[in-house]
Amino acid sequence: MRLASVSNFAATIGDWCRRVPEAIDAVLKNSAQRLAKEIDAELDRQVYQAPPSPSGYKRTGFLRASFVASTSAMPQLIRDNPGAEINADAVGPIVLVINGWDGGGTLYLGYTAKYGAYVHFGAGGAAPRPWVTLAAQRWPQIVREEAAKVKQRFGL
Repeated sequence: MRLASVSNFAATIGDWCRRVPEAIDAVLKNSAQRLAKEIDAELDRQVYQAPPSPSGYKRTGFLRASFVASTSAMPQLIRDNPGAEINADAVGPIVLVINGWDGGGTLYLGYTAKYGAYVHFGAGGAAPRPWVTLAAQRWPQIVREEAAKVKQRFGL
């Protein structure tokens, strides 16, 4: 998922934020952090809290741990599942990338687990689990809600 540039974003949240550049940055980063958290929560709900698959596939947590953010390029689906359980917090490092993001460029959120697209879109008879698509559809709502919070916090 690729998040748009600041100029498009500012048009989305309204003119009030143009008067206070810090407000644009706050809405942008808060919205991106919330989106990352919602993507992770949706993956947990659709995959990790779902009944075990009939194939007997053992959930390792690798897909969840492969969630990353980048300011230079879209993460690629290149990593094989090591087969061992992984209990990593993917969102923590993503928040750090978002906090360091200047907002003038593009922020990319994605997965590096090779099989991520198979889980998302379904394959081999398995039903699709479109957690990214569902969370991404909430982006406009997330931005509106975060903008309202920032507007109130800045007294605008």
